[in-house]
Amino acid sequence: MKILCIGDSNTYGYDPRSYLGDRYPAEVRWTDRLNKWDVINCGVNGMTVPREYSRYVAQVRINEPDLVIVMLGTNDFFRGLSAERIAERMDRFLDSISGVAKQILLISPPVLQCGEWVQDDDMLEESQELGKQYRELADRKGCLFADSEEWGIGMTFDGVHFSPEGHEVFAQKLEEILNEVLKPEE
Repeated sequence: MKILCIGDSNTYGYDPRSYLGDRYPAEVRWTDRLNKWDVINCGVNGMTVPREYSRYVAQVRINEPDLVIVMLGTNDFFRGLSAERIAERMDRFLDSISGVAKQILLISPPVLQCGEWVQDDDMLEESQELGKQYRELADRKGCLFADSEEWGIGMTFDGVHFSPEGHEVFAQKLEEILNEVLKPEE
């Protein structure tokens, strides 16, 4: 079974202790912990919900995954967007890949936490709304949905990135979902 992951630095596996965009080692990153499946990591540091879709449509067409996982939205808050506006962008993005993807799992990223990168109370409050917006969107689109805020993901000092333990918990919780979703047909 093949899984294509579209996401930001938490999907890429960014190590916030790095100044040059280095990644955590493979054994730490959640995408590499899902070693029961063939996982294609399309995570990009700083990625927002795309406005230009052709690259991702092409990735889905070329790789023909059984499941596309999309976890984006965190960086859009740093661009001043509201949860509602981010969900509107995600709606259009999901439309672009839904015609070529067999199945989509939309994951709402963990809520931002107060930290070195996040000190704006309005941004913190707004990030708490994204899970609700994405849940409604997934229901409308007929996508699978998970709210990773419910998983207790450990974050680092910056309030944005997963800690090594956070990657481990994220992978464990996601694996539970994948075991249900990607059951071989009998």
